[in-house]
Amino acid sequence: MAEFRFIHSSDLHLGRRFAAMPEEIRPHLAEARHGAIARLAEAARAHGAAHVLLAGDVFDTPTPSPRVLVQALNAFGAEEALTWWVLPGNHDSLGAEALWAEVAARAPANLRLLDRAEPVEMAAGVWLLPAPLPRKFPGYDLTGWMTGAETPAGALRIGLAHGAVRSFDEEDARVDEVIPPDRAETARLDYLALGDWHGQMSLGPRTWYAGTPERDGFRHEGRGACLAVTLPGPGAAPQVAAVDTGLYHWADTELSLLPGQDAAEALTEALPEGRARRRDHLLRLRATGRTTLAGRAALEGAAAQASPDFGYFELDTSALGTEHELSDLDAIDRAGALRIAAERLAEAAEDTATTERDRQVASAALNRLYGLLQEGEA
Repeated sequence: MAEFRFIHSSDLHLGRRFAAMPEEIRPHLAEARHGAIARLAEAARAHGAAHVLLAGDVFDTPTPSPRVLVQALNAFGAEEALTWWVLPGNHDSLGAEALWAEVAARAPANLRLLDRAEPVEMAAGVWLLPAPLPRKFPGYDLTGWMTGAETPAGALRIGLAHGAVRSFDEEDARVDEVIPPDRAETARLDYLALGDWHGQMSLGPRTWYAGTPERDGFRHEGRGACLAVTLPGPGAAPQVAAVDTGLYHWADTELSLLPGQDAAEALTEALPEGRARRRDHLLRLRATGRTTLAGRAALEGAAAQASPDFGYFELDTSALGTEHELSDLDAIDRAGALRIAAERLAEAAEDTATTERDRQVASAALNRLYGLLQEGEA
């Protein structure tokens, strides 16, 4: 039979509100998620694929707004040359009966809702074995049925599931739900397309997490992507290639500093080149090591100057220690009440007999005092 090509994606989370982000960037991030539908279609055309597999969590909640739902279905329907295969995940499980009833009533002809665990013929000689989530926490491995599923001899077998092959969060482990990492082999699958993990991950030549097409947090850096998959024939190794689809680039970068180092210059060197391209970057810089009071003030000044270039910019100095040099204390005051207060704060910040929390509070107060006085002199 001829080779079969498709796009594997998951975790669009349409309708995500991004409540933890500043208000001014939230609508842009939400729109980028909606736009991922068109970018997935573009990836399919470039790959010569007529099918897109969405391995769960198309919607962020079981109750997306009518605007999010209808506009998503319109976007799917606009790509008439493609067939979209939609699997309910843990965020939008089949337990959301009203949601999927509305999808069924409004779905365009090129969208196929996979709401049953049974083989579905995608194309001549190609069978899809879906594992839709009946509820958010099903309590068992939903791919187990695939091992005994019958398909015509010589057909390609593609599994589609949403869940973990190991616990991604040890505090929230549900062992009974974990998908065996060898499911592709035990179920005789040519490819197992997984969703749930938002980064791309290979568990072997036949088992992949596609990751989200548009990043939604700092846990997975870079831009979102999908997988372009080619199955040469039954039993042959899949050909899998990552295709960038994300608009926003997320980065969580450590900025290690040493006393005496020019902290402002170090920050500038850590920033991506090309100020015009920073608008689509979301950057969190975590300053570590130690610097002086003057160095910290210069660092925060450089951060304030760079911040407007970015879609989102955060400087985290919670792990940055401070060296309290005599020249820094002199800059606060050479004598009098302010000098006494500064010296006491410096001593408290370095007093190992107190708690780490108390030392941090004292250091933060000293940094604030220094900064206020420098602002007053500017």
